[in-house]
Amino acid sequence: MTPRWTGRLLRGVAASTVAVAVLASCSAGAGLSSAGGPDTFTVALTAKPDNLDFTRTAGAAIPQALLDNVYEGLVRLDDHGAIVPLLASSWTVSPDRTVYEFALREDATFSDGEAFTSEDVKFSLDRVKTEWTANSPALMAVVDRVETPSPHLARVILRAPSNAWLFNMTGPVGAMFTPRGVTQLATTAIGTGPFTVARWNPGSELVLAANPRYWGAQPAMKTVRLKYFADATAQANAMLSGGVDAIYGLGAPQLLGQFGADPRFRVIEGGTNGEVTLSMNGAVAPFDDIRVRRAVMYAVDRKAVRDTAYAGYGELIGSMVPPTDPWYEDLTGVYPFDPQRARELLAEAGTPNPVVRFDVPNLPYATAAAQVVSSQLQQVGFTVKTNPVEFPAVWLDSVFGRHAYQMSVIQHSEPRDIVTFGNPDYYWGYRNPEVSRLIAEADAADEAGYVENMRTVARTITDEAAADWLFLFPLLAVTDADISGLPANATSLALDLSRVRRG
Repeated sequence: MTPRWTGRLLRGVAASTVAVAVLASCSAGAGLSSAGGPDTFTVALTAKPDNLDFTRTAGAAIPQALLDNVYEGLVRLDDHGAIVPLLASSWTVSPDRTVYEFALREDATFSDGEAFTSEDVKFSLDRVKTEWTANSPALMAVVDRVETPSPHLARVILRAPSNAWLFNMTGPVGAMFTPRGVTQLATTAIGTGPFTVARWNPGSELVLAANPRYWGAQPAMKTVRLKYFADATAQANAMLSGGVDAIYGLGAPQLLGQFGADPRFRVIEGGTNGEVTLSMNGAVAPFDDIRVRRAVMYAVDRKAVRDTAYAGYGELIGSMVPPTDPWYEDLTGVYPFDPQRARELLAEAGTPNPVVRFDVPNLPYATAAAQVVSSQLQQVGFTVKTNPVEFPAVWLDSVFGRHAYQMSVIQHSEPRDIVTFGNPDYYWGYRNPEVSRLIAEADAADEAGYVENMRTVARTITDEAAADWLFLFPLLAVTDADISGLPANATSLALDLSRVRRG
């Protein structure tokens, strides 16, 4: 199924009196002049990369910056979620769905000037299985081997039919590398994309420059600056003062009103795959007891969380499935807000007053959501000890990497990431062999079986309270009125900046 998101412009979005007053005090002299010249585009983002290597560092920040901009795959997702050609000009699939033949673009080169060939396809896909430690290398386990019949024809043979494999190739694991470019991935990047990395100031700014060797159309912007802000108000102030040309993913939607009512700016609301998820580590107490996890589900008013943390933007989903996935069904009613039922379940579990540590990454939406969740849990008997955690470095190490946590909250932005619940070693701490079996069978099934099995998986993880899906993250962007080409929907981890132009 192809997502049918369409970004829409917002005008006159209501803002709080306090937000308007704060921003108004900073808006003197703001205009539409570029933050760095007519052929420079500066965009404000939130989650910053710690390094440039998404093969060994988890999270969305590095792929957002580099995928489709510096590194490209054989295929990509367009703004509506459809799989389209990129480094492969076309492809065919065998009748048994196990052999993919990709015709490669003959004019593609890496930024160091070397030609892109089928040997690079083989090197890249083989390396996922042997060297990658992050961003789901298991997605390539279904690949048996890669053959190189000619420099511009790559043949990928799967061990079994896979409904998910080509879709997964649009993400990080599908990125094409050269053997010459993987020795220092954390600090250098050699790709085939429209940009190269010109400068990187860890924690603050990543600067991309147009790649003069790019095989496709040259980007309109010769320089793109990705500036990272931990605070949404700082993002807004930078936009109003002309310090940036756009905010992509505004962290505080209550600030939108200042921009929607001002003709100098354009406000865009679009969709994402990002499930804002309250994770409960099922491998440790008290969440190794399903009754405690279910108590959380009944205790948390997800609509109140969304309305408070994100001003009512975003959809309620009920499971790890956005409405754009073919197996979506509305499961928001499985656990209605019922504090009394939560108290009863805690009593049945013999833990009427459980004490939990809540590791909260220092991201605006996570901090806001955690405040509401903590208050609601405490009202049914939990003692919640909030522990602020630096993101990405500390959160990725302690929560995601070492699973040293009880409860946390984060946006999971990878497309179709429900499959992570089939991995007992994932940080959820969720273990259900039946779910793992259903996911594996779904991948090899026909289309009807694929959808039905995945729908059963969604129902099962919801019934077993494997996590609490608070809401689906919206995409809220602000640009100068003369900027166009910024993606209106976040259908993948990549933020394609090659089509951005002024005027």
